[in-house]
Amino acid sequence: MATTKIGTHINAPRSTVYRLLLDGDAVAVWMPPPGITAEVHRFEPKEGGSFSITLAYDEPTEAGETQPIQRSACFGTFRTLVPDEQIVEVLEWVTVQPEMTGAQTLTYTLTDADGGTQLDILHENLPQALTLADNERTWYQSLANLAALAERESAS
Repeated sequence: MATTKIGTHINAPRSTVYRLLLDGDAVAVWMPPPGITAEVHRFEPKEGGSFSITLAYDEPTEAGETQPIQRSACFGTFRTLVPDEQIVEVLEWVTVQPEMTGAQTLTYTLTDADGGTQLDILHENLPQALTLADNERTWYQSLANLAALAERESAS
């Protein structure tokens, strides 16, 4: 199981970024990379609270398909919540690929930086089937979505 850390600068206060990380409706907007739609089924942003999210391709991948195809689902719990500073969540993917299963931990750390927020995410115990490059590419796309959302909110 691999570990990686990624980060980005967001031109918005830590309070805004933290709130968007814990808002189920916002997560459905910023989390999915291009071409994928997220549906949040359960989202309880409190220590010990749980979440459940499915991801579906926006375009059918098989000839004759007319509905989005479910790609995967994840569920998990919030282990630690330190307002405006840190979120630790443990999640697992529900998938037909056994090499994508197993609990992984994501630790979000928010710090003040250059008039905004530095957001770093430590990913621990990545599933075997998920390469570091694919994980980082997908997360950088999601973080760009999060930054755009947070920066729009801060500007208004």
